[in-house]
Amino acid sequence: MKRLKREKKYSFLLLIVLFFISCKKTDKKEIISRIDVLPYYNEASFTPNWIDKKSNELNSFHKIPKFNLIDQEGNKITEKTFEDKIYVTDFFFTTCPGICPMMTKNMNLVQEAFKNDDTVLMLSHSVTPTKDSVPQLKSYALEHNVGKKWHLVTGDKTEIYDLGRKWYFVEEDLGEPKGIDDFLHTENFILIDKNKHIRGIYNGLNKNSVKQLIEDIKTLQLEM
Repeated sequence: MKRLKREKKYSFLLLIVLFFISCKKTDKKEIISRIDVLPYYNEASFTPNWIDKKSNELNSFHKIPKFNLIDQEGNKITEKTFEDKIYVTDFFFTTCPGICPMMTKNMNLVQEAFKNDDTVLMLSHSVTPTKDSVPQLKSYALEHNVGKKWHLVTGDKTEIYDLGRKWYFVEEDLGEPKGIDDFLHTENFILIDKNKHIRGIYNGLNKNSVKQLIEDIKTLQLEM
């Protein structure tokens, strides 16, 4: 009789343990859950546009234009560097004491997640290109474990600022025009697909947002 009671007690405890394990697994799934298709974006408010990937509408939809920059290795970096690639882009400067180190740390998470995948690249634009020379970018790259898939670029300031404001829409000051003398400073990461369309915006200071970015890249890989 006592043995039977003990067995019932152990069975009850086992059910409790299995219940909690099941709950934890469910919670984990909810954290990493993601949509099957990503929207497209074409303006600074980042209002999602749900468009079929085979739609003719995409032929005239907003795309990142041609550009000509130089990376930490002294290599010429253009839109052709990212031909048939998914890439994540941001804007930083090497002497930034504030948000940039954290952004770089979180971009490293993206680099690590796709270190063996040649279809995913990273592009970080210097917003102080006159100060961030190729040697300066190279030094920063070595200090922060920036690999060959991650391009830190300098170049013409007007081109970089136009890319950030007019094409990547990285600043949040909607309706407030800015010029070349207004400093470009943002924590946003932007996700670009293989056809140069914007597919997501993420807070580069927030680790959970960057984890979502990584999951969304995987979604794009299935889509393309």
